[in-house]
Amino acid sequence: MSLPNDPFMLLSAVNLKLRDYYGSLDELCDDMNVDKEKLCEKLSAAGFEYNSTQNKFW
Repeated sequence: MSLPNDPFMLLSAVNLKLRDYYGSLDELCDDMNVDKEKLCEKLSAAGFEYNSTQNKFW
């Protein structure tokens, strides 16, 4: 499955996967072959940042 391009849809999809399937952002990126820096930059541009303690973007 590819991730959506829209930042708000991307946020929803990534947080769902982090909540239900992955224990960390690194695990998600490794498993899905996603560039972690690009993902974080895209979500950061929309005002979201990753919280490793909560394992979600907000």
